[in-house]
Amino acid sequence: QVQLVESGGGLVQPGGSLRLSCAASGFTLDGYSIGWFRQAPGKEREGVTCINTRVGFSRFIDSVMGRFTISRHNAKNTVDLQMERLQPEDTALYYCAAVKFAEFSCPLAANDYEYWGQGTQVTVSP
Repeated sequence: QVQLVESGGGLVQPGGSLRLSCAASGFTLDGYSIGWFRQAPGKEREGVTCINTRVGFSRFIDSVMGRFTISRHNAKNTVDLQMERLQPEDTALYYCAAVKFAEFSCPLAANDYEYWGQGTQVTVSP
């Protein structure tokens, strides 16, 4: 059974850091594009970053560029999201998603993804 499970969320003060992990079971992430999305209350789900695990290509939205990094760990079958200098506007439920993507990039549109985790809450507050 294909499953994605996010972990690592929590409460952090502005300027702090968190590391989220997306663990896959039932399939290997190699060859998939993995995206991290977030949804704040009252807002639409937003693609934050993605990585094409086959070629290592990654992309970020402007608001997290230079603060977030995405990395794959084949041995653990995980993709991690390291978040630095967190701000209150980063507060959201964060999801990871996966799709078998044949191109050399990765999509940031939610509709392009096939498998989804249940999400992990990130709250940035003093």
